[in-house]
Amino acid sequence: MFRNLPNLFSALRILLAPVAGYAILQGRFHLALLLLGCAGVSDALDGYLARRLSAFSRVGAYLDPISDKLLLVTVYLTQGLVRIMPSWLVALVFGRDILILGMVAWGLVFTRIRRFPPSIWGKLSTLVQIAAAILVLADPEARVNRSLVFSAVAVTTVWSGIHYSWTGIVQLKAGAHLRSWPRRKASPQ
Repeated sequence: MFRNLPNLFSALRILLAPVAGYAILQGRFHLALLLLGCAGVSDALDGYLARRLSAFSRVGAYLDPISDKLLLVTVYLTQGLVRIMPSWLVALVFGRDILILGMVAWGLVFTRIRRFPPSIWGKLSTLVQIAAAILVLADPEARVNRSLVFSAVAVTTVWSGIHYSWTGIVQLKAGAHLRSWPRRKASPQ
């Protein structure tokens, strides 16, 4: 039973995403901050418990990053909709994520690659994106100049997208052979 606890915390983050997004759309930014804090605690707990209980699972390997990404995408999208996050920055963050998802899909369909580990640049980009989202929620009236924060998000997002692209191309060239599709036997006619 305890071995599923990390996955339950990841599922909790999936449930928190639309609630946090709805709070942002309603202008309840402090509630959204509180929900993001709960999500952060659940993320730390699921990682700690997975290590402590040796409760690593294939489901958890997918559920954890999906829940994190869903939460971050929801927060950026809703912040863009209520115009407290610039739309160009929301589009940049979404664009990088779509690029990565497209590369993963390509790898899954056309190669034997099955591991897509995050890079240090992807982790840094995510950290900067989270910090920016929290800053915007904490100060929605923009009393503090955010240009440096938005520039940091843009630079780390673009760089991590370039790095993921380069790494994917190198993996393909290094021997991630194309999948051999099963051939159909010719039917007797």
